[in-house]
Amino acid sequence: MRFSTYYERGVNKMQLDYRVVDVFTRTSLQGNPVAVFVDAEGISATIMQKIAKELNLSETVFVLPASREDCDVRARIFNPAFEMSFAGHPTIGAAYVVREAGIVAGEPREMVLEELAGPVQVRIDEGDNPIIWLKSPPVKSIRGYDPSSCSSALGLTEEELIPNVPCRLLTAGVPCIFVALRDKVAIDRAVLDPIRFAALHADQKGPVSMFVFAPVSGGAYSRMFAPELGITEDPATGSATSPLAVFMMEHGLVASNDGTRFISEQGTKLGRRSLLHVHIKGNNGSDGIYVGGQVAPVARATMTIDVLETVA
Repeated sequence: MRFSTYYERGVNKMQLDYRVVDVFTRTSLQGNPVAVFVDAEGISATIMQKIAKELNLSETVFVLPASREDCDVRARIFNPAFEMSFAGHPTIGAAYVVREAGIVAGEPREMVLEELAGPVQVRIDEGDNPIIWLKSPPVKSIRGYDPSSCSSALGLTEEELIPNVPCRLLTAGVPCIFVALRDKVAIDRAVLDPIRFAALHADQKGPVSMFVFAPVSGGAYSRMFAPELGITEDPATGSATSPLAVFMMEHGLVASNDGTRFISEQGTKLGRRSLLHVHIKGNNGSDGIYVGGQVAPVARATMTIDVLETVA
Protein backbone atom coordinates (compact mmCIF):
# COMPACT_ATOMS: atom_id res chain seq x y z
CA MET A 1 0.00 0.00 0.00
CA ARG A 2 1.43 3.32 -1.03
CA PHE A 3 0.96 6.79 0.32
CA SER A 4 -0.67 8.04 -2.93
CA THR A 5 -3.54 5.60 -2.45
CA TYR A 6 -4.85 7.63 0.46
CA TYR A 7 -3.34 11.04 -0.08
CA GLU A 8 -4.43 13.14 -3.07
CA ARG A 9 -3.16 16.64 -3.71
CA GLY A 10 -5.26 19.48 -5.03
CA VAL A 11 -4.08 23.04 -5.43
CA ASN A 12 -4.65 23.82 -1.75
CA LYS A 13 -6.32 20.64 -0.51
CA MET A 14 -5.43 17.19 0.73
CA GLN A 15 -7.73 14.21 1.03
CA LEU A 16 -7.10 11.63 3.73
CA ASP A 17 -8.99 8.36 4.05
CA TYR A 18 -9.64 7.01 7.52
CA ARG A 19 -11.74 4.49 9.39
CA VAL A 20 -13.55 4.72 12.68
CA VAL A 21 -13.86 1.61 14.85
CA ASP A 22 -15.26 1.04 18.33
CA VAL A 23 -12.82 -0.85 20.57
CA PHE A 24 -13.51 -3.13 23.56
CA THR A 25 -16.95 -4.01 22.24
CA ARG A 26 -18.55 -6.17 19.58
CA THR A 27 -21.43 -3.69 19.21
CA SER A 28 -21.10 -0.45 17.26
CA LEU A 29 -21.67 2.79 19.19
CA GLN A 30 -20.45 1.12 22.37
CA GLY A 31 -16.84 0.84 23.58
CA ASN A 32 -14.28 3.53 22.80
CA PRO A 33 -14.11 4.99 19.28
CA VAL A 34 -10.83 5.63 17.50
CA ALA A 35 -10.07 7.06 14.09
CA VAL A 36 -7.30 5.34 12.12
CA PHE A 37 -5.69 7.07 9.14
CA VAL A 38 -4.43 4.10 7.20
CA ASP A 39 -1.70 5.72 5.07
CA ALA A 40 -0.31 8.78 6.85
CA GLU A 41 3.17 8.91 5.32
CA GLY A 42 4.07 12.53 4.58
CA ILE A 43 1.57 14.15 6.96
CA SER A 44 3.35 16.45 9.39
CA ALA A 45 2.99 16.07 13.14
CA THR A 46 1.40 19.52 13.26
CA ILE A 47 -1.37 18.47 10.89
CA MET A 48 -1.81 15.17 12.75
CA GLN A 49 -2.39 17.09 15.97
CA LYS A 50 -4.86 19.44 14.31
CA ILE A 51 -6.78 16.48 12.88
CA ALA A 52 -6.95 14.81 16.30
CA LYS A 53 -8.28 18.02 17.80
CA GLU A 54 -10.80 18.36 14.96
CA LEU A 55 -12.16 14.85 15.45
CA ASN A 56 -12.08 15.27 19.26
CA LEU A 57 -12.03 11.54 19.98
CA SER A 58 -10.05 10.13 22.87
CA GLU A 59 -7.30 9.28 20.37
CA THR A 60 -6.59 9.31 16.65
CA VAL A 61 -3.99 7.01 15.06
CA PHE A 62 -1.83 7.63 12.00
CA VAL A 63 -0.33 4.51 10.38
CA LEU A 64 3.05 4.81 8.65
CA PRO A 65 5.77 2.46 7.43
CA ALA A 66 7.86 1.11 10.29
CA SER A 67 11.32 2.54 10.83
CA ARG A 68 12.42 -0.58 12.73
CA GLU A 69 13.01 -3.99 11.18
CA ASP A 70 11.33 -5.74 14.11
CA CYS A 71 8.01 -3.88 13.60
CA ASP A 72 5.32 -4.30 10.96
CA VAL A 73 3.97 -0.73 10.95
CA ARG A 74 4.46 2.50 12.83
CA ALA A 75 1.52 4.01 14.74
CA ARG A 76 1.52 7.63 15.92
CA ILE A 77 -1.18 8.26 18.51
CA PHE A 78 -2.61 11.70 19.26
CA ASN A 79 -5.24 12.77 21.77
CA PRO A 80 -6.86 16.20 21.27
CA ALA A 81 -4.00 17.88 23.16
CA PHE A 82 -0.72 16.08 22.38
CA GLU A 83 1.00 12.98 20.98
CA MET A 84 1.02 9.94 23.25
CA SER A 85 3.83 7.43 23.71
CA PHE A 86 1.40 4.52 24.07
CA ALA A 87 -2.33 3.95 24.43
CA GLY A 88 -4.34 0.76 24.56
CA HIS A 89 -7.51 1.11 22.54
CA PRO A 90 -5.76 2.96 19.66
CA THR A 91 -3.23 0.11 19.45
CA ILE A 92 -5.97 -2.52 19.26
CA GLY A 93 -8.04 -0.42 16.84
CA ALA A 94 -5.02 0.21 14.61
CA ALA A 95 -4.11 -3.48 14.58
CA TYR A 96 -7.67 -4.34 13.53
CA VAL A 97 -7.64 -1.78 10.69
CA VAL A 98 -4.13 -2.73 9.53
CA ARG A 99 -5.23 -6.36 9.29
CA GLU A 100 -8.57 -5.64 7.61
CA ALA A 101 -7.03 -3.21 5.11
CA GLY A 102 -4.32 -5.69 4.14
CA ILE A 103 -1.50 -3.34 5.07
CA VAL A 104 0.35 -6.36 6.46
CA ALA A 105 0.30 -9.25 4.01
CA GLY A 106 -2.10 -12.12 4.69
CA GLU A 107 -4.26 -12.26 7.79
CA PRO A 108 -1.61 -12.22 10.49
CA ARG A 109 -2.36 -13.54 13.95
CA GLU A 110 0.59 -11.60 15.35
CA MET A 111 2.10 -8.22 14.56
CA VAL A 112 4.28 -5.58 16.17
CA LEU A 113 3.37 -1.89 16.16
CA GLU A 114 6.11 0.70 16.49
CA GLU A 115 5.00 3.39 18.95
CA LEU A 116 6.89 6.14 20.75
CA ALA A 117 7.14 3.88 23.79
CA GLY A 118 8.75 1.19 21.63
CA PRO A 119 7.53 -2.00 19.92
CA VAL A 120 4.11 -3.21 21.10
CA GLN A 121 3.29 -6.87 20.51
CA VAL A 122 -0.21 -7.73 19.34
CA ARG A 123 -1.83 -11.13 18.87
CA ILE A 124 -5.23 -11.96 17.45
CA ASP A 125 -7.39 -14.88 18.51
CA GLU A 126 -8.91 -17.30 16.01
CA GLY A 127 -12.50 -17.08 14.84
CA ASP A 128 -14.98 -14.39 13.89
CA ASN A 129 -14.90 -11.12 15.83
CA PRO A 130 -11.78 -12.23 17.73
CA ILE A 131 -10.27 -10.66 20.81
CA ILE A 132 -7.17 -8.65 19.88
CA TRP A 133 -4.54 -8.64 22.61
CA LEU A 134 -1.63 -6.29 23.25
CA LYS A 135 1.25 -6.98 25.58
CA SER A 136 1.42 -4.11 28.03
CA PRO A 137 4.59 -2.11 28.53
CA PRO A 138 6.07 -2.48 32.02
CA VAL A 139 4.00 -1.02 34.84
CA LYS A 140 5.67 1.52 37.10
CA SER A 141 4.43 2.43 40.57
CA ILE A 142 5.32 6.07 41.28
CA ARG A 143 3.86 7.37 44.54
CA GLY A 144 0.91 7.39 46.93
CA TYR A 145 -1.73 10.05 47.65
CA ASP A 146 -3.82 10.98 50.66
CA PRO A 147 -7.14 9.05 50.52
CA SER A 148 -9.10 11.95 51.98
CA SER A 149 -7.82 14.31 49.28
CA CYS A 150 -8.61 11.75 46.57
CA SER A 151 -12.15 11.19 47.80
CA SER A 152 -12.69 14.96 48.02
CA ALA A 153 -11.50 15.41 44.44
CA LEU A 154 -14.07 12.80 43.40
CA GLY A 155 -16.93 14.39 45.34
CA LEU A 156 -17.08 11.37 47.66
CA THR A 157 -16.49 10.66 51.33
CA GLU A 158 -13.44 8.76 52.51
CA GLU A 159 -15.80 6.07 53.86
CA GLU A 160 -16.68 5.18 50.27
CA LEU A 161 -13.10 4.06 49.62
CA ILE A 162 -12.05 0.50 50.43
CA PRO A 163 -10.27 0.71 53.80
CA ASN A 164 -6.55 -0.10 54.02
CA VAL A 165 -6.10 0.13 50.23
CA PRO A 166 -3.90 3.11 49.30
CA CYS A 167 -4.49 5.58 46.51
CA ARG A 168 -1.51 5.29 44.20
CA LEU A 169 -0.11 6.67 40.95
CA LEU A 170 0.89 3.97 38.46
CA THR A 171 1.64 4.08 34.75
CA ALA A 172 2.15 1.88 31.72
CA GLY A 173 2.36 4.97 29.52
CA VAL A 174 -0.54 7.05 30.87
CA PRO A 175 -0.08 8.02 34.56
CA CYS A 176 -3.24 7.37 36.60
CA ILE A 177 -4.06 7.70 40.28
CA PHE A 178 -5.89 4.48 41.18
CA VAL A 179 -8.62 4.73 43.80
CA ALA A 180 -10.46 1.61 45.02
CA LEU A 181 -14.10 2.21 45.95
CA ARG A 182 -16.49 -0.05 47.83
CA ASP A 183 -19.14 -0.63 45.15
CA LYS A 184 -20.66 0.34 41.81
CA VAL A 185 -22.90 2.92 43.46
CA ALA A 186 -19.88 4.91 44.64
CA ILE A 187 -18.24 4.55 41.22
CA ASP A 188 -21.28 5.98 39.45
CA ARG A 189 -21.59 8.82 41.99
CA ALA A 190 -18.05 10.05 41.41
CA VAL A 191 -17.68 13.47 39.79
CA LEU A 192 -14.15 14.75 39.36
CA ASP A 193 -13.48 18.30 40.52
CA PRO A 194 -10.72 19.50 38.16
CA ILE A 195 -9.48 22.21 40.53
CA ARG A 196 -9.12 19.87 43.52
CA PHE A 197 -7.65 17.22 41.26
CA ALA A 198 -5.03 19.60 39.88
CA ALA A 199 -4.11 20.66 43.41
CA LEU A 200 -3.86 17.00 44.46
CA HIS A 201 -1.02 16.23 42.06
CA ALA A 202 0.46 19.70 41.60
CA ASP A 203 3.97 18.37 42.29
CA GLN A 204 3.72 15.75 39.54
CA LYS A 205 5.07 16.77 36.13
CA GLY A 206 2.89 16.18 33.08
CA PRO A 207 -0.77 15.20 32.76
CA VAL A 208 -2.29 12.76 35.24
CA SER A 209 -5.64 10.96 35.14
CA MET A 210 -7.88 9.53 37.88
CA PHE A 211 -8.97 5.89 37.65
CA VAL A 212 -11.65 4.62 40.05
CA PHE A 213 -12.79 1.02 40.33
CA ALA A 214 -14.71 -1.40 42.50
CA PRO A 215 -13.87 -5.12 42.62
CA VAL A 216 -16.79 -7.21 41.31
CA SER A 217 -17.33 -10.85 40.46
CA GLY A 218 -15.10 -11.59 37.50
CA GLY A 219 -13.04 -8.43 37.69
CA ALA A 220 -13.70 -4.72 38.18
CA TYR A 221 -16.25 -2.01 37.46
CA SER A 222 -14.31 1.10 36.43
CA ARG A 223 -14.30 4.72 35.31
CA MET A 224 -11.42 6.95 34.16
CA PHE A 225 -11.35 10.74 34.28
CA ALA A 226 -8.77 12.44 32.06
CA PRO A 227 -9.41 16.20 31.76
CA GLU A 228 -5.69 16.90 31.38
CA LEU A 229 -5.70 14.72 28.25
CA GLY A 230 -8.58 16.75 26.84
CA ILE A 231 -11.07 14.02 27.81
CA THR A 232 -13.63 14.55 30.55
CA GLU A 233 -14.15 10.80 30.90
CA ASP A 234 -12.69 7.97 28.84
CA PRO A 235 -15.07 5.13 27.86
CA ALA A 236 -12.27 2.54 27.89
CA THR A 237 -8.60 2.84 28.82
CA GLY A 238 -6.45 -0.06 27.72
CA SER A 239 -3.23 1.55 28.96
CA ALA A 240 -4.69 1.78 32.49
CA THR A 241 -5.88 -1.82 32.60
CA SER A 242 -2.51 -3.49 33.16
CA PRO A 243 -1.72 -1.09 36.05
CA LEU A 244 -5.21 -1.87 37.36
CA ALA A 245 -4.35 -5.58 37.29
CA VAL A 246 -1.05 -4.98 39.10
CA PHE A 247 -2.75 -2.79 41.71
CA MET A 248 -5.55 -5.29 42.34
CA MET A 249 -3.11 -8.19 42.65
CA GLU A 250 -0.87 -6.27 45.02
CA HIS A 251 -3.75 -5.55 47.38
CA GLY A 252 -5.49 -8.92 47.21
CA LEU A 253 -8.42 -7.71 45.15
CA VAL A 254 -8.07 -10.33 42.37
CA ALA A 255 -6.46 -13.78 42.04
CA SER A 256 -2.92 -13.81 40.65
CA ASN A 257 -2.36 -17.44 39.62
CA ASP A 258 -0.77 -18.31 36.30
CA GLY A 259 -3.26 -17.79 33.49
CA THR A 260 -5.55 -15.55 35.53
CA ARG A 261 -8.10 -13.69 33.46
CA PHE A 262 -10.57 -11.01 34.46
CA ILE A 263 -12.64 -8.25 32.87
CA SER A 264 -12.77 -4.54 33.60
CA GLU A 265 -16.15 -3.06 32.68
CA GLN A 266 -15.74 0.62 31.87
CA GLY A 267 -17.78 3.34 30.17
CA THR A 268 -21.17 2.05 31.32
CA LYS A 269 -22.01 5.30 33.10
CA LEU A 270 -21.37 7.11 29.80
CA GLY A 271 -23.65 4.81 27.86
CA ARG A 272 -20.64 3.26 26.08
CA ARG A 273 -20.18 -0.06 27.87
CA SER A 274 -16.71 -1.47 27.28
CA LEU A 275 -15.29 -4.86 28.26
CA LEU A 276 -11.51 -4.89 28.68
CA HIS A 277 -10.09 -8.39 29.02
CA VAL A 278 -6.95 -9.00 31.06
CA HIS A 279 -4.73 -12.07 30.87
CA ILE A 280 -2.13 -12.20 33.64
CA LYS A 281 0.61 -14.67 32.72
CA GLY A 282 3.06 -16.01 35.25
CA ASN A 283 3.27 -15.22 38.93
CA ASN A 284 1.85 -11.71 39.37
CA GLY A 285 2.35 -11.04 35.67
CA SER A 286 5.99 -12.10 35.54
CA ASP A 287 5.43 -13.46 32.00
CA GLY A 288 3.53 -10.40 30.87
CA ILE A 289 0.14 -8.78 31.22
CA TYR A 290 -2.05 -8.80 28.14
CA VAL A 291 -5.01 -6.49 27.57
CA GLY A 292 -7.53 -7.39 24.92
CA GLY A 293 -10.87 -6.56 23.42
CA GLN A 294 -13.09 -6.98 20.41
CA VAL A 295 -13.57 -4.34 17.72
CA ALA A 296 -16.68 -3.14 15.88
CA PRO A 297 -16.22 -1.28 12.57
CA VAL A 298 -18.30 1.89 12.31
CA ALA A 299 -17.33 4.10 9.37
CA ARG A 300 -15.04 4.76 6.44
CA ALA A 301 -14.60 8.40 5.52
CA THR A 302 -12.47 10.91 3.67
CA MET A 303 -11.28 14.13 5.29
CA THR A 304 -10.57 17.08 3.00
CA ILE A 305 -8.44 19.79 4.55
CA ASP A 306 -6.61 22.89 3.43
CA VAL A 307 -2.84 22.61 3.12
CA LEU A 308 -1.50 25.37 5.34
CA GLU A 309 2.11 24.23 5.59
CA THR A 310 4.72 22.17 3.84
CA VAL A 311 4.08 18.48 4.19
CA ALA A 312 6.88 16.68 6.01
